[in-house]
Amino acid sequence: MTQKVDNGIIREMTSEEQTEHDARIADWNSKSADRKLAEIKEIRNQFLIGTDYMANSDYTMPDDVKTWRQTMRDIPANYTTESQYDLILAKDSDGNLTHSVWSK
Repeated sequence: MTQKVDNGIIREMTSEEQTEHDARIADWNSKSADRKLAEIKEIRNQFLIGTDYMANSDYTMPDDVKTWRQTMRDIPANYTTESQYDLILAKDSDGNLTHSVWSK
């Protein structure tokens, strides 16, 4: 059994508490892909915001930027597994995203 701190006292969990604890851990682990996709969408949105000014009527957006922005919007449809999310979220030793999808 796992130990639990209850009002500063360490004690063994009851079987019901252990079952609840295990269910929470399983639930957390089962939503790992959802959390990663949410992170990817947040990063993507920040990249898109950085080029939103180019969508103004007084600016001609270059074709490569149009293509890149579409690629950004297509990420959820084109990358659908947790292992793909891990690749997209990979960073170098300086903390920079390394996947080519982020390159303009």
